[in-house]
Amino acid sequence: MSGSTPSGDMSDAPGPSPAPSPVASPASPAASPAPSLDAEAAAIVAGYAFTGPALDLGALLWNGACLPGAQIRVPLAVLNRHGLVAGATGTGKTKTLQLVAEQLSAQGVPVFLADVKGDVSGIGAPGAESEKVRERAAAVGQEWSATGYPCEYYALGGIGPGIPLRATVTSFGPVLLAKVLGLNRTQEQSLGLIFHYADAKGLELVDLKDLRAVVAFLTSDVGKPELKGIGGLSTVTAGVILRALTVFEQEGAGAFFGEPEFDTVELLRRAADGRGLVSVLELAAVQRSPQLFSTFLMWLLADLFHDLPEVGDLDRPKLVFFFDEAHLLFSGASKAFLEAVTQTVRLIRSKGVGVFFVTQTPKDVPADVLAQLGNRVQHALRAFTPDDAKALRAAVRTFPTSPYDLEEVLTGLGTGEAVITVLSDKGAPTPVAATRLRAPESLMGPVGDEALDRAVRASPLYGRYAEAVDRESAYEKLQASQVQAAQAPAPAPAGERDDPSLIEQVMESGMFKSLARSIGTQLGREISRSVFGTSRRRR
Repeated sequence: MSGSTPSGDMSDAPGPSPAPSPVASPASPAASPAPSLDAEAAAIVAGYAFTGPALDLGALLWNGACLPGAQIRVPLAVLNRHGLVAGATGTGKTKTLQLVAEQLSAQGVPVFLADVKGDVSGIGAPGAESEKVRERAAAVGQEWSATGYPCEYYALGGIGPGIPLRATVTSFGPVLLAKVLGLNRTQEQSLGLIFHYADAKGLELVDLKDLRAVVAFLTSDVGKPELKGIGGLSTVTAGVILRALTVFEQEGAGAFFGEPEFDTVELLRRAADGRGLVSVLELAAVQRSPQLFSTFLMWLLADLFHDLPEVGDLDRPKLVFFFDEAHLLFSGASKAFLEAVTQTVRLIRSKGVGVFFVTQTPKDVPADVLAQLGNRVQHALRAFTPDDAKALRAAVRTFPTSPYDLEEVLTGLGTGEAVITVLSDKGAPTPVAATRLRAPESLMGPVGDEALDRAVRASPLYGRYAEAVDRESAYEKLQASQVQAAQAPAPAPAGERDDPSLIEQVMESGMFKSLARSIGTQLGREISRSVFGTSRRRR
């Protein structure tokens, strides 16, 4: 049966500047099913009648009608069990993220959002009431009130509006860096060897010039013997890595790596009024580097995973992280990379972090990851081509058995409507519910450039991260050691001593000795790394 009727667009006009709002009280239990509901609809509604704090998503669609008394909700406590928001372009995914982020913030839960198209920044400003908003609110039983939410705006490397968000190359690690450089498995392993050497010798890889300097040293006559005992580094592979780094920098990616490195614990903050801060990463200026920003989002998650303690199941998450354009993360990924993603997603929930992947179809997410996503919001799918039809059938198979003809419903949903199933407060899947979603209460569109710039500069984090710092690291240490080597006394003539081997010549050279002094060869210096190859933060 069809569970949907078309609905109007949910967009609205720019509203006034952000204003604080009180912390929302936990959502009330769902209204009792109307007497006219048939047994199947009543069973669906009963599956969403939670008693604890919950987010209100919208109202049930049944037999072509929207039932405002039949509320579809998700318990706050299960949002660390991860989720999926999927649907074709233009079906309302972004507004769904905004709706969920608003309610999380209101209940004191910090949120991370990636703003790929530049249209999420409006969450910091109250929305503007309109006839369409009033109609939507009345249809779903919503008491709509224009509200802005506390936001921090970030930008990768300071490219675009926002507080600059950077990582050091050492922290980013070889696995993630190999992904964005497009290296194959052999080249990735060689990059891992380079990081291993730099870690062990105390050569800090802060930016890309540090990494280039270490690669150049390890392929030089003096540096080659350093890696002989652990596999070596071929000149061909080093050349591939250096060329990839050059192209990467020419694309402007060098700005993303450096110091001060962003401390991901900043994402867990609350505003003074108790609401959770919504961290919005503005990505519109770097849309041409999709592999980079998707992998950078994974670094944020991996860094959180390293630093946060185990907390088990909480009554509400410490953070909910929306991973937009998720298909970019998995596209072309190696088996090792996918295994690392799967393990991170599986384990991070015990640290109080919920992750929602946002993409077009469930098939964009590997099966091992998809199996961990207990909360599903599936917007409309199209079936214009055989591939579309195949994706539609695959999406239907990811839902529990239901009385809906899901293939029919998913192709007939209007903007701002979705098929939903979540985990109940007991951890079991709820019945599948076609739902008309509520309207966000914040501005559904970007804030103006001036308002965004004011918000960025007013942030207490701006002074901490705005200016890049280039301190002494691997590049400077290697440069200094070369200068010292050039100034060292020449070795004794060959006739005045036994003819040494090549290794002995290298070990006795002034350059090698000064390098050893500069970079520290003592044992125990190697950086501890995670399953992703990212380094553990040293606070």
